Amino acid sequence: MHLSHIRVILNTNGRNAKMKKNAVIDSKKNIEKIVSLLKKKYPELQTALFYKTPLQLLVATILSAQCTDKKVNEVTKTLFKKYTSADDFAAARQVDVEQEIRQTGFFRNKAKNIIAAAQKIRNDFGGNVPDSMDKLISLPGVARKTANIVLSSAYKKAEGIAVDTHVKRLSQRLGLSTQKNPDKIERDLMALVPKKYWLDFNYLLVNHGRDTCDAKKPLCSSCTLSSICPSAGTLKNSA
Repeated sequence: MHLSHIRVILNTNGRNAKMKKNAVIDSKKNIEKIVSLLKKKYPELQTALFYKTPLQLLVATILSAQCTDKKVNEVTKTLFKKYTSADDFAAARQVDVEQEIRQTGFFRNKAKNIIAAAQKIRNDFGGNVPDSMDKLISLPGVARKTANIVLSSAYKKAEGIAVDTHVKRLSQRLGLSTQKNPDKIERDLMALVPKKYWLDFNYLLVNHGRDTCDAKKPLCSSCTLSSICPSAGTLKNSA
């Protein structure tokens, strides 16, 4: 390879590395603005799922996969009256649970996981939902997203940032991550977002995703973050 070509490649790589570094710096600066602006708009931060105990939140979060929170709340209103403890769920017949959660979709797999998780909670954790990431993700049907929601809402512990469909979409649109895998997006966010914001960050993005930054019809013209969003005005159907 000619020496001049080598110089061009080296210079190009250097510029790309500098651009990437600057992008990260800009993203870190924007985090403070994002949090500040969204907290003003959404001062009340909590999960939309109805629950009274960590077990109820765990079950509701498992049910929320590919289902609206509204529908989950309708289902759990009756479900939680019948099953009040890990022992109750652990002893349940799968066919019965399937019928009771059918409206949430994927009910066979969800019922299987809920019963298996309850059995492990009963057998290994004294009937109490564990309060650490390692132990939570050892439960059947529980990945980091579900574990993060239980930890942040039920135990007020920040061990990560829950990445659901809203957080995934907004992280990409706001230039906070280029990844598609939720675990990789979470790693990017944990590197950018100060830990003091971890408990709130999911709820801030979820509220904004539902209220303004819709998947198909984002309201860019009235968006609180339009001045710092690299995607503002470039998305289809933005109003």
